[in-house]
Amino acid sequence: MYPQEIVIPMQEELTSAGFQALHTPEEVETALAKEGTTLVVVNSVCGCAARNARPGAIMSLNNAKKPNHIVTVFAGVDREAVDAAREKMFPFPPSSPSMALFKDGELVHMLERHHIEGHSADIISENLKGAYDEFC
Repeated sequence: MYPQEIVIPMQEELTSAGFQALHTPEEVETALAKEGTTLVVVNSVCGCAARNARPGAIMSLNNAKKPNHIVTVFAGVDREAVDAAREKMFPFPPSSPSMALFKDGELVHMLERHHIEGHSADIISENLKGAYDEFC
């Protein structure tokens, strides 16, 4: 577990933009059972989460089409919730940060860490917007 004084600002970056923080496997199950599209951001304390992932996810919401629901789990903090989310992301291996778009509970688009690390927030945002345009 990371110290709360480190985690809280990183979590609030997404929750202040409207993302719902999920802390339990039950919350993940409920979120992914909802009708429509759901973006799940697996948040992380790493530099690429701060520089690229969180800003890219937030920027992606400035789009004509966007997910019906936006949620986040925090790797290294809410272990059971993260594990539950990652089970739904199969066959992709666990990575953080990562982002997954679900439609009616089915995985339709995935951004793994290697799609995030070394890529700008703009590129990540555009990738997500393309998925929203296709699936939302």
